[in-house]
Amino acid sequence: MDDEERTYTNGEITVIWQPKECNHSRICFEKATGLPEVFDPKARPWINMNGATTAKIIAQVNKCPTNALSYFFNSEDDRDDTMKETDREPVKETIVQVMRNGPLIIYGNIKIKDADGIETRKTTGTAFCRCGSSKTNPYCDGTHYEVGFKE
Repeated sequence: MDDEERTYTNGEITVIWQPKECNHSRICFEKATGLPEVFDPKARPWINMNGATTAKIIAQVNKCPTNALSYFFNSEDDRDDTMKETDREPVKETIVQVMRNGPLIIYGNIKIKDADGIETRKTTGTAFCRCGSSKTNPYCDGTHYEVGFKE
């Protein structure tokens, strides 16, 4: 996969997708959790910025567990007081979500200590590998699709 950042706009906002940060959790496009009329991995381009209102797109982008999706307003005139910038407030409580056939996502303020004792802090969503095949362990890199992980 090409790791180059891509941008998509509807005139009001521009959505940025960073493929190298994406763990393919499916949150953005699954019917139960996502906005499939905007995010469709089978379509090219895969983001249809005319598929929903700006407010709905912003709300969905803010659910991205790895921040692979972000956005900015194209001008201050486009900003509505009800819409927040991508700078997300840290989640106040910790939430653990098991994605069907995918990663374990932890939302909240967490500190991760690796085997060498190096600490990393995460303040939004962090996706952890459950299939054991990720090249970026302990983090999910989407390999669960390639290996057919089911659970």
